[in-house]
Amino acid sequence: MKTHLSNSFSRIAIVVLISLVWLSVAVAGEPQTVRLLTIGNSFSRNATHYLPDLAKAGGHSLIHCSIVVGGASLQLHAEKFQKFELDATDKAGCYTNGRSLKQELTADRWDFVTIQQASIKSHDIETYRPFAGQLRDYIKRHAPQAKLLVHQTWAYRCDDPRFTKPHGKPGEPPTREAMYRMLTNAYRTIAAELGARLIPVGDAFHLADSDPKWGYKPDTRFDFKNARPPALPNQIRSLHVGWQWKKDKNGKPTLSMDGHHANTAGEYLGACVWYEALFGESVLANRFVPKGLDPAYARFLRETAHRAVSMLTSQ
Repeated sequence: MKTHLSNSFSRIAIVVLISLVWLSVAVAGEPQTVRLLTIGNSFSRNATHYLPDLAKAGGHSLIHCSIVVGGASLQLHAEKFQKFELDATDKAGCYTNGRSLKQELTADRWDFVTIQQASIKSHDIETYRPFAGQLRDYIKRHAPQAKLLVHQTWAYRCDDPRFTKPHGKPGEPPTREAMYRMLTNAYRTIAAELGARLIPVGDAFHLADSDPKWGYKPDTRFDFKNARPPALPNQIRSLHVGWQWKKDKNGKPTLSMDGHHANTAGEYLGACVWYEALFGESVLANRFVPKGLDPAYARFLRETAHRAVSMLTSQ
């Protein structure tokens, strides 16, 4: 009799345990609606390009307003709202859509507002001050319910002209590795000063680029001097746009390098990091993969994004 009761209680306990597990999974995967305002430049646009697709695949809704000014620094965005506050009729205080930062901040009840530094200045902590703090205070004033996040941008590709043809300016990072270390220190310092969380996209790029198997390695066999379109060096596993043919002002095809901006793989990696940061759940099981991206490589990028976020939250 005791054995029968014991077995019955065991079965009940197992059923209860399974029910609790399923309940916790269901709660963790409940649909969310996230309202996001990003204040940045082309790097924020790169990193959020595939975010709506990831959100949809995860069963969530994303309402996203993007303020993008090419090459914009924290200083530019701070000075824009300051000009608007001095004179609301001054067009210099508004963006190209004719709206001010104040109007964008009050347009919805944002859950998150993000800021970032211009990539060319990202290594220099002094360029963040006092503008990051001014933006933080302005955001808090006009969107007090929103959580401030700092988007950590990424280092340029190792063969970018910034490193292969250095200008020799004092304080300039001489390598990709140096740029990553310097920008990481700057972003973590400013995030701590602001009391804000980081979105560690730069960490994810560094992890991916440093991977022995999946990291990008320049093509040393390509003949750049005698190259003719459409020939390009092997750029497999690059997270950046890299080498491409463009027409100059005279219409002549010219081989040019964009080691700054993210390509499809880089945009996917960045969006995976943002997904985890905003929705608070793992991206590992998310089924969205951009068209043309190798599934095995996409899995590595999701794993790398998850690792970057996990490393930051464990610190």
